[in-house]
Amino acid sequence: MRNKLRRGLEAWVAPGDHVTCALSGGADSVAMTHCLAALGPELGITVSACHFNHRLRGDASDGDEAFCRDFCRRLSIPFTVSGADVAARSRETGESIEEAARRCRYDFFDSLPGFIATAHTADDQAETFLLNLLRGTGLKGLGGIPPRRQQYLRPMLGVSRQEILEYLEEHELPHREDATNGADDCVRNRLRHHVIPLLMQENPSLLAALEHTTGLLRQDEALLQSQADALLEKGWLVEPLRNAPEPLRRRALRRILNELQVPKLSAAHIEGAEALVLGSDPSARLVLPGGRVLQREYDRLTAAETAQLPAFRPVTLSCPGEAVIPELGLRFCCEGPAGAPIVIRPRKTGDTIRLPGGTKTVKKLLIDRKIPARQRESIPILERGGTVISVWGVADAAGGCQELIITTQKEENR
Repeated sequence: MRNKLRRGLEAWVAPGDHVTCALSGGADSVAMTHCLAALGPELGITVSACHFNHRLRGDASDGDEAFCRDFCRRLSIPFTVSGADVAARSRETGESIEEAARRCRYDFFDSLPGFIATAHTADDQAETFLLNLLRGTGLKGLGGIPPRRQQYLRPMLGVSRQEILEYLEEHELPHREDATNGADDCVRNRLRHHVIPLLMQENPSLLAALEHTTGLLRQDEALLQSQADALLEKGWLVEPLRNAPEPLRRRALRRILNELQVPKLSAAHIEGAEALVLGSDPSARLVLPGGRVLQREYDRLTAAETAQLPAFRPVTLSCPGEAVIPELGLRFCCEGPAGAPIVIRPRKTGDTIRLPGGTKTVKKLLIDRKIPARQRESIPILERGGTVISVWGVADAAGGCQELIITTQKEENR
C-alpha cells in the first residue's frame, strides 16, 4: 500500500507542497493519514489532517472527532476541525442528508490551503461505477472517481479495502466504525454487501479490472471534452454547436450550464439547451433552476437573470421640453417648434411605423434588426398624434419628426 500511495503522490505533488488528509476516523482515512505522514519527509511535503463533524450521530460523532484529534497528536501532525448541523441544513434547503453533508464538508475542505487528500479506495471506485451504471450515465459517469480534481487528490484509488485492513493490522492502528455502513438502507451499501461479492466470484480481480476500465473511459472523456471546448473558443455561437456531432454538442452545452451554476444539472436541462440551438426560434428561452435563463439571441446563446429588462411607464414629452423615464434611467430632451406633445411608451401589439420603403410593424422591424426579444419591451416608442414617429435607437418614421431635435442622456441618480 505504501508503494502505491508513493507512486500516486509523486505524479501530483512536488517538494514544498502541503497535503491535508481528510480524516473521518474510519479505516480508510486512518490508513491514508498514517501512510502519508510517513511519506511526507521522503517526498519533501508537509502533511496535516482535518476532520468535519456532521453532528448526525450524537455522542458517536463527537467520539469520532476526539479520536481524530488524539490520532493526529500521536502522529505529531497539525489537525484542523470544523462542523455543522447537517440535519438542520437539510431541513432548511430540502437537500437529502447525504447531499447536505457533502456540501458542508466540501465547503470546509475548500477553505483549506494546499492539496486535500481523500481516502477513496478501489472498492469505492467499483461501487461508484456500478451505481452510475444503474442510474444511467455517459462516459463521464462511467469514468468514476478521478485520481485528481483540482486540489483534491485520491491517492488510495488503487488500494483495496482488504489491503487497508492488512495495513492497519500490520501497524496496529485503531479506527472508528460507523454503524450505518453495515446497513442495507441505501443502494451503495447493497452493492457493497451483495452485488460486488458475487461479481468477485466471477472475477477475483474485479477491482483492478474496473480501475483499468474507468481509467480508459476517463481518457476517452477527456479527449471528447477537449473537442467540445473548442466549439466555444469564440463564444457561445449557435452555428458551431448546431453543426457539431451530438456527443460534442451536448458536452459543450453541459459546460455552458455548469458555468451558469445550474443546481442539480440533469439530462433534461441539456436537452432543453439543445432545443435552443437546433430550433428555428431566434429568441427562444430556457428558464433554468437557480433564477437564470439561457436564451437564443439569433446567432448566439446568452445568459440572463429570470427577470426581463425593465418595462417602463409612459411619459409625455412637451416640445420644447424634457421628460424622464426613471425605469430606464433616460432623460429625453426635445427642441424645435411648439406642437403636439410626444408620448414615450413601450411598444404595443399592432404598432406600425412608416419607413422609406413602406409601412412595417414594429415587431417585424425589431426582428429584422435582430433586437433580442428580452430587450424589446424596454425600447421606447415615440408617438405623436396617434402615429409612431420613432422606435428609439432603431428607426425614425419617414418625415415623422424632421422639424424636431430629440436627444437623450443617462440619468446618473436613478
